[in-house]
Amino acid sequence: MAQAHRIITQVILTGSRIIGRAFAEAYKQAQASQKYAAAASKNPANARSFSSGITLEEACKILNVGTPKQGNEYSEMVTERFKRLFDMNEPNKGGSFYLQSKILRARERIELEVRTAQEAAERERQLKEPWHPKIYKD
Repeated sequence: MAQAHRIITQVILTGSRIIGRAFAEAYKQAQASQKYAAAASKNPANARSFSSGITLEEACKILNVGTPKQGNEYSEMVTERFKRLFDMNEPNKGGSFYLQSKILRARERIELEVRTAQEAAERERQLKEPWHPKIYKD
């Protein structure tokens, strides 16, 4: 009988330790996530994109291009590198689907950054130019 109480006590203590450690790890992970979000809000260019899951720096390294610039030459270079790398990693030719998906996500991330910069430049241009309302004559 005393043996059963001892076993039950050991099970309860062991379970408590396991649950305590799990809560401690979850708390540490939540703190790290919060710090990362705060750092990302200070430097949005290097933050991970939710759609692609990689940073701009990683995307540029994957496609072996410099930081995004506005212009068709940069877009053409990104597209050319994307096509070449994507075709090289075709799974039917012995390539890797994982690498193909990383290349695709890198292109998407760079395109997102370029599109955002172009939209901001367009807004600035519209704000700087004078407003000319259309006048209709009856």
